[in-house]
Amino acid sequence: MDVIEGRGPSPMFVMALVRRLPDTSLTVALASGGRDHFGWGVDRHLKADIFDAINSNTRATGNWGSKGKAPKIPSWPRPKPPKKPRKTGPKAGKRVSVAEIYNRFTARR
Repeated sequence: MDVIEGRGPSPMFVMALVRRLPDTSLTVALASGGRDHFGWGVDRHLKADIFDAINSNTRATGNWGSKGKAPKIPSWPRPKPPKKPRKTGPKAGKRVSVAEIYNRFTARR
């Protein structure tokens, strides 16, 4: 609220701080699709992909004895992507001015 009213830190400084958040933060998770993504940084996605690749390789190259049927190995559970984009405001994609944002924050309810 202080940034919108002209008090407090500059908007450039605030945006610089937000951009420097780690990829496992809740803010980045919410921007990525929800709380399911919390803690899922690049390293965790890579580990899950490696786990699945090793399991696929094991199924493809294994010697499964007389039955010849490979066991089913489940993939690593991952966060679900959002089903449809969320609409914010009256129309999604419409540009909103700073004055309109300020009026929304200060409107009496």
